[in-house]
Amino acid sequence: MKSSDAIKFLASRLVLTACVSVTCWSTSWAAQIPLASATIADINAAFKDGSLTSEQLVTLYLARIEAYDKQGPKINAVITLNPKALETAKALDAERKAKGPRSPLHGIPVVLKDNFDTADLPTTGGSLMLQGSLPPDDAYIVKRLRDAGAIILAKVNLSEFASGAAMSSLGGRTLNPHDLTRTPSGSSGGTGAAIAADYAPLGFGTDTGGSIRGPSTSNGIVGLKPTHGLLSRDGIIPLALTFDTGGPMARSVYDVALSLGLLTGVDSADAATQKSKGKFQKEYTQYLKKDALKGARIGIARDFLGVDEEVDWVIEAALNTMRAQGATVVDVRYPKWLLDVKTEFYSAVRYPEFAAQIGDYLATTKPQYPKNITELIARADSFASLGADGAGPNPRRWNLLKRELASGKLDDFRYTSVRDQGLSLVRTALEGIISSNKLDAIVYPTSPRRPALLAAPPAGPGEATQSATNFANLSGFPDLIVPAGFTGDHLPVGISFFGPAFSEPKLLALGYSFEQASKAIRMPVNTPAKAEDLIGAP
Repeated sequence: MKSSDAIKFLASRLVLTACVSVTCWSTSWAAQIPLASATIADINAAFKDGSLTSEQLVTLYLARIEAYDKQGPKINAVITLNPKALETAKALDAERKAKGPRSPLHGIPVVLKDNFDTADLPTTGGSLMLQGSLPPDDAYIVKRLRDAGAIILAKVNLSEFASGAAMSSLGGRTLNPHDLTRTPSGSSGGTGAAIAADYAPLGFGTDTGGSIRGPSTSNGIVGLKPTHGLLSRDGIIPLALTFDTGGPMARSVYDVALSLGLLTGVDSADAATQKSKGKFQKEYTQYLKKDALKGARIGIARDFLGVDEEVDWVIEAALNTMRAQGATVVDVRYPKWLLDVKTEFYSAVRYPEFAAQIGDYLATTKPQYPKNITELIARADSFASLGADGAGPNPRRWNLLKRELASGKLDDFRYTSVRDQGLSLVRTALEGIISSNKLDAIVYPTSPRRPALLAAPPAGPGEATQSATNFANLSGFPDLIVPAGFTGDHLPVGISFFGPAFSEPKLLALGYSFEQASKAIRMPVNTPAKAEDLIGAP
């Protein structure tokens, strides 16, 4: 069945509705639910009862991408569409019919930040310098997704080499579907915008200093920065391996929990995963209980409030929701020295690690591509104007390459002292805050201010210290983002649930309980539900 025929077939069966909120559905067909509010469990139920096939599902998502990504509001989240997505979906439908599903992700479309290696699709890091680069094999997470039956629908835009503003020299600028004048945040901005716009039910980003969590809050979706070592980084373009991790992004805590359990495990190609031995789970959805907040002790990190009064209002309302669910909320403060060192510690590790580690990744690319950061800089200097395809210079990120090159070697005391001593100090302090206050989690506004205007100047050094996201990277601890509400100008605000290493079961439980009580997610106004965006038997 051709894509256009599949859409017509579905449209002939589905009720016409202009439902924008994901909490509403047509009263004419009680069994049908909006695509955007459907969890992967709902999709699987439709697969099981025969009212939906993977081929039809992929067709629905491709129609949304066609309508909203390069036309209409032109969100510009997608760098590369998988030309074999429908073919793969059709084969997986046949396999399901013959053998049953491989996993709950069988036939489920997924979008990937374009720094995850895919052997059949270019992996570019959003950079002109890697345009068309085909890796030798799939990243570990990608292989696990494919083994589970997931369909790689698209590679999506990012901050170039996962750092800087939400744009790249290859993919251009991605827009926030809630407000086209605002940033979707970086560096996983393409994934955040794509999931918010409902291009797929599940996406993956990477996080080195907040790069899953910033886009999750700015786009009003759920995202998880896992414990360092819980998921393998093999086949992900590195930014700084001491901090790097991949993680899931979705429209529900359930979908994040479901996907996480299918990807954990010790990987011989990533030594960091040894830390997860005996600590990872294969099924995280078992911890999702609506009453998980009852009796919980939650610390609100008030050091990260006071920047934007509307964000603060949303967070205070979220705390009231938690109290109504039976949680005890207590104020916590971080030591001043801890707040003061956060940015310096981060930069002391992040910059020199990229300069050294990007060369190891570039060694896996074909001969025509740069092989180290010096060659990246030289290649960047040769691009001075827009190409015929619209790709062009990214001066802010390319200037950062030079600062990274000048940041020192990995045997420099300025690096080793922070890596070997400073990070341990941060972990000990954060563990002390949690244990001394007998907390189940610390919560804070993922971003202390609403998404910035695209036309606004870059944040200054002082503003960068206002966010708490770096602490999860400095410590290696997990951080779950859940939509908390909206500002007066209809911009999403997310709340972080932060805890000690390998506390994902607890954080997911608390986040799910809050999500079910608050229901603070909605479709972006610029990418509304389409008439055919319903699933389930009529």
